[in-house]
Amino acid sequence: MKKKLLFVCVENSNRSQMSQAFAFIHGGDGIEAYSAGSKPSGIVNPKAIAAMKEIGYDLSTHDSKSLEEVEAFAPFDAVITMGCGDACPWMPAKQFIDWQIPDPKHMEPAEFNKIRDLISEKVKNLIDSL
Repeated sequence: MKKKLLFVCVENSNRSQMSQAFAFIHGGDGIEAYSAGSKPSGIVNPKAIAAMKEIGYDLSTHDSKSLEEVEAFAPFDAVITMGCGDACPWMPAKQFIDWQIPDPKHMEPAEFNKIRDLISEKVKNLIDSL
């Protein structure tokens, strides 16, 4: 049975979007991945699209979504937040995980890519542990 993951950050434009993409990349057919924001920006950051394009993933097909828009897919096996502070959501899930990952929104490309690679490693480890 597929594992269902929900990645949440504030704007759903960088970290959670890349996490969702890496869940598809690393998890293949065994993972259903979603992402959402507690206060979605409505757009996926062009820097995130560029960073993922460098590794061959088209993030431009993703949309910035609210928690309400993904609620219908609950319950989740895990809800992963990105250090969202007081805006962390509650969703029906077997486990809740908080990753303290800096928001790369205003970072230069080299620093942004370090966050991208950190997220890739964290998602890979998460999938291996499920």
